[in-house]
Amino acid sequence: MASVIMLAPVAHAQDGPSAGLCEGSSMYVQVCAQDSSSTPGRGRPAKGGPTANFPRPDDSNPPKCLYEKVVPQPPEDNLAMQEGRRQGGKGAAYRVVCPDTGRIGVVWVGDRARPAPAAPAVDPEVVARRAVDAMRLDGPAIVSPRSVGRYTVGVPMWLWVRPTPTTYGPVTARASAGRVMVRATARVTAIRWEMGDGATVTCAGPGTAYSAAAGMSDSPDCGHRYTRISTGQPSGRYPVTATSTWTITWQAEGGLADAGTFTETRFSTTSARVGELQVVN
Repeated sequence: MASVIMLAPVAHAQDGPSAGLCEGSSMYVQVCAQDSSSTPGRGRPAKGGPTANFPRPDDSNPPKCLYEKVVPQPPEDNLAMQEGRRQGGKGAAYRVVCPDTGRIGVVWVGDRARPAPAAPAVDPEVVARRAVDAMRLDGPAIVSPRSVGRYTVGVPMWLWVRPTPTTYGPVTARASAGRVMVRATARVTAIRWEMGDGATVTCAGPGTAYSAAAGMSDSPDCGHRYTRISTGQPSGRYPVTATSTWTITWQAEGGLADAGTFTETRFSTTSARVGELQVVN
């Protein structure tokens, strides 16, 4: 399900092989976001539906970078030079410095995108972050523990979430600003559970759904055991917070061989009522 979120001046998504990229200017960013969900109506309007304008006050002065051609060019084993070979060798390695964001590095700039030495350009990482702004990244869709459930001291609690495109990924978006075009992909790489009793549990995946066949065994990848009942807690329940770490990888397009990663977090809450095991004689 695809949609276009436009930041004035208004533009539209192109058709054909380059569909999904938007024309941009140095002052505003147009974002074409792709939601990998196959469920109609989830997250964004369908193609051809309404669009929204979100003016950004800081877009009138976007972060700038300075590009300076490296003389002499780096050795052949340099990553920028390797990227240049993959692109056919038509271009050069440039040193890039982005004072506003602190980025410093060496990137390959193809002939068709090459700026003049020391020419200002928008920081690709900033464009990537604006692409992420167009994504709907939500907190984890918690399945267990359930706030209406009842749990027992000492009994294994299996923690798991329901992976969806907006709560787990992956989800991809493209953004452009001037000649800088960036593709960004976000996916959850960890979920940190704060269990309300002082314990934290960090899980690398969504967790495993419990089945009766597991009996009293611990979760194989994401679980917790409470050692105290929840009496005395607000509403008699432990407050539980699940915080997902979204890792965003981005790649500049259009001849600019620049890439990177950064993270963002989202959280969801639930609660757990924990009592003692009742023994019946």
